[in-house]
Amino acid sequence: MKKLALIIFFLGITSTGFCQLQSRSFETIDSLQQIQKRKTVVFIHTDWCQFCQRMKNTTFKNQGIIESLNSNFYFIDFNAEEKQNISFNNQVFKYQPSGNNVGVHELALQLGTMNNQIVYPVLCVLNEKNEIILQYNNYLNATDFKVLLEKLEE
Repeated sequence: MKKLALIIFFLGITSTGFCQLQSRSFETIDSLQQIQKRKTVVFIHTDWCQFCQRMKNTTFKNQGIIESLNSNFYFIDFNAEEKQNISFNNQVFKYQPSGNNVGVHELALQLGTMNNQIVYPVLCVLNEKNEIILQYNNYLNATDFKVLLEKLEE
């Protein structure tokens, strides 16, 4: 009986480990694309955006979405107020302060700006050559996000 309980315990630990969303960094995307070509889904958010936080806590916790993103895409969870320099696509992007503890990262602006403004949350999808093929700046629930991923897989 104790052996059975231990087996169930370890199976539970390992199975939950496989159900977590794998977030990559911009710096690793180029090397990953050389191994396997995939589209990259970039989720651009801030800590203060309530719709961003809702997506993180609901949409990106959905097991179907996690499995689809992990299996078919590279996923980047990107805070638009990140202060570290990021090397991506043979370019270095930096944080641009605009006041006391206020600012936005150049890469967030490049990937998330639509109609000369950035509105959070932003989903930016890049093709295998890191070119923008889709931008969407609004909250997406799990059902709508699944539909979007299915269309991107085609």
